[in-house]
Amino acid sequence: MAKDYNGSPKPHHLETKRKRLIWILAVSGLCILFYVLGAWQSTNSAPSTQSGVWERVGCQDGSPDHDHRKEEENPDLSASSPSSATSSVMPSTPLDFESHHQLEVNSSEESQTFPPCDKSYTEYTPCQDPSRGRKFDRKFLKYRERHCPDKEELLRCLIPAPPNYKTPFKWPQSRDYAWYANIPHEHLSVEKANQNWIQLEGDRFKFPGGGTMFPNGADAYIDDINELIPLSNGDIRTALDTGCGVASWGAYLLKRNIIAMSFAPRDTHEAQVWFALERGVPAMIGVMGSQRLPYPARAFDMAHCSRCLIPWYDYGGLYLIEVDRVLRPGGYWILSGPPIRWKKYWRGWERSQEDLKQEQDSIEDVAKHLCWKKVIEKEDLAVWQKPINHVECIKSRAIYHTPPMCKSDNAEAAWYKDMEACISPLPEVSNKDEVAGGALEKWPERAFATPPRISVGSVPGIASEKFREDNEVWKVRVANYRQVVAPLGQGQYRNVMDMNAFLGGFAAALAKYPVWVMNVVPAKLDPDTLGIVYERGFIGTYHDWCEAFSTYPRTYDLIHADGVFSIYQDRCDITDILLEMDRILRPEGTVIFRDAVEVLVKIKSISDGMRWESRILDHESGPFNPQKILVAVKNYWTAEAKE
Repeated sequence: MAKDYNGSPKPHHLETKRKRLIWILAVSGLCILFYVLGAWQSTNSAPSTQSGVWERVGCQDGSPDHDHRKEEENPDLSASSPSSATSSVMPSTPLDFESHHQLEVNSSEESQTFPPCDKSYTEYTPCQDPSRGRKFDRKFLKYRERHCPDKEELLRCLIPAPPNYKTPFKWPQSRDYAWYANIPHEHLSVEKANQNWIQLEGDRFKFPGGGTMFPNGADAYIDDINELIPLSNGDIRTALDTGCGVASWGAYLLKRNIIAMSFAPRDTHEAQVWFALERGVPAMIGVMGSQRLPYPARAFDMAHCSRCLIPWYDYGGLYLIEVDRVLRPGGYWILSGPPIRWKKYWRGWERSQEDLKQEQDSIEDVAKHLCWKKVIEKEDLAVWQKPINHVECIKSRAIYHTPPMCKSDNAEAAWYKDMEACISPLPEVSNKDEVAGGALEKWPERAFATPPRISVGSVPGIASEKFREDNEVWKVRVANYRQVVAPLGQGQYRNVMDMNAFLGGFAAALAKYPVWVMNVVPAKLDPDTLGIVYERGFIGTYHDWCEAFSTYPRTYDLIHADGVFSIYQDRCDITDILLEMDRILRPEGTVIFRDAVEVLVKIKSISDGMRWESRILDHESGPFNPQKILVAVKNYWTAEAKE
């Protein structure tokens, strides 16, 4: 008989209770163990078939031969049966949290089916709407800047794809081809016919890789640049293309492991940025106007203008000053087209020699006042280089009084921030040979090396250890994503957006995939980490998700939203954010949400009315983590074709 702590015999009924309690605890422990193992196996084991993968996100395989022109019962729409990636049949055992998790979230719509917008909205860009832009001043091109609709003007409908919309070509074939039905604009193929921008061949566009200043192709043009500055040794990774056309320069830089942020306005060259994104090349709608570009200071290794028609010498050199702000210490600025080599081209440019000479002299003068060094001018190209620090530049203010050094300016501030005619000072250095802010590793080591902004402690709360931990976290998460989002591992997705990029860990973990990532850091969010993303060799932008993004409809294959709705749920209506995500997501594209389960339940209740198929999954660490994952796939549907 068992004894108590005094050595006296314990009563028999206490001994029996003790054994019964031990047995109950043992059985309970085994139940929990089996549950955890089962959940782990469910979310982490690799399925043997594609249908096994897609059943996890709530989509079984449909017919492999689906026709994107099949008529749906709705007479206002034509649609197809979903492809093998997006069947609407849900798995029999989804995680059900709705009865247990309710949260008050700022949303005006709940359990509503959203109708399609009129087919005239297939190309709608809310914040760059030409009809709204015409109300604003043409000076500084303000009418082509962002002007978003008021709350009462926001659409509560789904932007339709054009009739006969097709899944874009896979990368790298997409670099050279796009379907006419997806972007039915042939204006550029006629206007730029002799410059090899774009050609219409039957049901598709072909992109020969030409440009106004490189009719023989971007590849040969980049080779010419490579003879002047080193493009192949890993020193140059991030580039900025101002007035990009269809972004052939950026497209052909990619095979040299250089990623360019290309931008152009929505103007008479209709759909140029749209074509770039359809090709699988990074691009945004944007303009050199009155406001700073939405990028941090010291972001780009190289900036480029090929007959971009930006008046670099006007307004006291304001636009070159802005390029100086976003150029990294030691970065290059490349100019081709007017006025470079004006003695040869002045007749073709239909401008006088005196006018072109004055323009070049003015640009040279502004560059000198910015302390740039002219590296070389050879044939059609001219190259300047920004200094690695401002030791000598500060001294030169005794000679060059304009532009002055900015006094109390935050060089990183770039969201609806007016340009200023002053030089953004570089971080202080201890000697004239030191790189301001810290030198960067070569690419690809740069992607995982600790960024200088972290090393020197310029971003509060972000230390080297946190950076390393974040990288490890995202390796695990992306490995899990590959199992639940089949097209990611199959190379079917190309354009990816991270709506809350933080340190860029998601993009870094995707570096081995044939994708590029638009890393978005919410504007005016502390800490500001977009500079860190660029120092890792990735690109991105500031943005406020209470407004529409600067892109055309149907331009992203995969959207990642980590904690986005927890950030914005008290700032604006999350229904509007979801409708904006639907606008920029391609048919059969995927959205991955990570958030508290209460927030995901609310998101799912809204997105169920948006022609999305979705399912809530456990966190990759197991079912006991309060954060969950919602994976949603947008169904294929289009506007009705005209009879």
